[in-house]
Amino acid sequence: MNKKTFRLLAAFSVLLTLGCSNHSNNNETSPNETVTKETAPDVKPKTDSSVVSPGNANKGIGRFKNVVLTHPIDAAMASKGQSIFDAKCMACHKTDDEKLVGPGWKGVTDRHSPEWLMNFITNTQVMLDKDLTAQQELAICVVRMPNQDLTDEQARQILEFMRQNDGIK
Repeated sequence: MNKKTFRLLAAFSVLLTLGCSNHSNNNETSPNETVTKETAPDVKPKTDSSVVSPGNANKGIGRFKNVVLTHPIDAAMASKGQSIFDAKCMACHKTDDEKLVGPGWKGVTDRHSPEWLMNFITNTQVMLDKDLTAQQELAICVVRMPNQDLTDEQARQILEFMRQNDGIK
């Protein structure tokens, strides 16, 4: 199969995936002392006319407005995050900078704010639809990340694992 045909099939697959994707929103919450979130139970996505611009100051779209990070890294939380990564993430992501299906995780905490990462993990479909940074990642990776149905606590554990993977102490 030549490159042009492959690219055409890939583009068609993306369009098909975008049209058929599940737009469910995980509103499950769990107590977590290091995370501050809005108390509204239903998080409404922004309207089509408001796309969030890229950058590390971008907090994304979702209930996470202020994620308080611990120093040093919470090793127990990072270990739980690695277990979640092994079970749910490593089929599509590598811990280095190499793209698999999704982008490699090396340096992800330098490229994105903690709030953006937490919102992306827990509000994936809305972020892919409305957040310019997430859309730029999608353009590179081509495949939409499916909703992993993770709790806020699990998302925070993954964030701690990401920080550990990036060598933050």
